[in-house]
Amino acid sequence: MKGRVFQRRRGKGLPWSYVVDAGRDQSGRRKQRMKGGFRTKADAERALRELLHSLDTASYVEPSKRGVGQYLVEEWLPAIRSTVKPTTFDQYRMLIVAHVQPRIGDIGLQALTPAHLNALYGELVSSGRKDGQGGLSTKTVRHVHTTLRKALGDAVRWGRLARNPASLADPPRVLAPELKVWDSAQMRKFLASVRDDRLYAAWLLLATTGVRRGELLGLRWEDLDLERAKLSVRRAVTVVRGEPVATEPKTAKGRRTLSLDPATLAALCAHLQRQREERIAAGPAWQEFGLVFCRADGSAFNPEAVSRHFMHRVAAVGLPNIGIHGLRHSYATAALAAGVSAKVVSERLGHASVAITLDVYSHVLPAHDEEAASKVAAHILGH
Repeated sequence: MKGRVFQRRRGKGLPWSYVVDAGRDQSGRRKQRMKGGFRTKADAERALRELLHSLDTASYVEPSKRGVGQYLVEEWLPAIRSTVKPTTFDQYRMLIVAHVQPRIGDIGLQALTPAHLNALYGELVSSGRKDGQGGLSTKTVRHVHTTLRKALGDAVRWGRLARNPASLADPPRVLAPELKVWDSAQMRKFLASVRDDRLYAAWLLLATTGVRRGELLGLRWEDLDLERAKLSVRRAVTVVRGEPVATEPKTAKGRRTLSLDPATLAALCAHLQRQREERIAAGPAWQEFGLVFCRADGSAFNPEAVSRHFMHRVAAVGLPNIGIHGLRHSYATAALAAGVSAKVVSERLGHASVAITLDVYSHVLPAHDEEAASKVAAHILGH
């Protein structure tokens, strides 16, 4: 592949250009790539060398005026829709439409720089909320960055970009939120206050196993072995555009089997009997999905409705509002404080690794550290 630089003799503007002979097309016509606007001959020669190198190494990217928003909405989202979970796709789409497209959508895809992305992240942290009442959390902005890094990485793989600007950007550091938990006395007070609740078995199961809300609502009776007191987590229910949708667990280790304590097992047996009575009362209106926790007609709960019901019961008893996910945190905190090993707690929670458990619940471990120091010293020193 050959190229040369030349100087225009007429016209205004920067005089130096280059032209590259790229062979012939399928019709036999000569193909050339030409670019002008260089101030000096040396500038044109440098650009020509870079182009020839990119062509030789197959890293050349055809120039395009396509904007960031056009690429993300018209090309990337449709292309990855069938490759990710519906919940993941919905999150990608929401972040792009709400936060990325309005701010940097008009910037050319090939003109996008790490500085553009850093400015985007800063704006989202300071004033990114759609209601104008301040900025987004650093966790949400980090999700925006993760989405862009994947989308722009795909643009590199597909030959739209030479490099991924998101890989060189600096997203905000996520500040770990303070965990909201109940102690054992508060948990007992709550459970005593909801003994008459139709979802009492659900509240007890959350408190004694630490399953996620979606995993709870995805349980089917076939996932329970009441004779062996075992529960298998095989799917979860989440919200996609306002509607409940069944998905796979969050991680591979999310598929797990948990042992049940006698009190929780008894509550589930009582719940099964109540549901049988509801099925008879509903008659032809009953919708059979095999769900353990469902509406009075057998249909699936909207997870957000269950969270609202939980918050209503918490407010009624006057306990601190920890949110329904706080029951999971309370379970983990209680288990670690009771001396259950972090590995076992991690497995019961369905964390991808024990490192996540140790990181999230490190506040529980200092007391165990002091206890370990005393026990090991006594063992070694003999007193």
